[in-house]
Amino acid sequence: MQRPEDFGTNADGTPNSDYCVYCYKDGQFTADVTMDEMIEHNLQYLSEFNKDSDTQFTPDEARAQMREFFPHLKRWKKC
Repeated sequence: MQRPEDFGTNADGTPNSDYCVYCYKDGQFTADVTMDEMIEHNLQYLSEFNKDSDTQFTPDEARAQMREFFPHLKRWKKC
């Protein structure tokens, strides 16, 4: 997330630096999904990601990358 409009919003409308606009809006997650469901959902956008990236991921490579990265995100981190 690099631009202000990339960030989600808190209940009071202020930006939330922990979550993106697609995941978090008005102080709530936009979808009640598991981490694996979110990974599979994000794979729908792989061709768009690859178009704008120097690295071209296959679905299996992207899935593996997300399975490594997502557990470190606040939403999915185990306390």
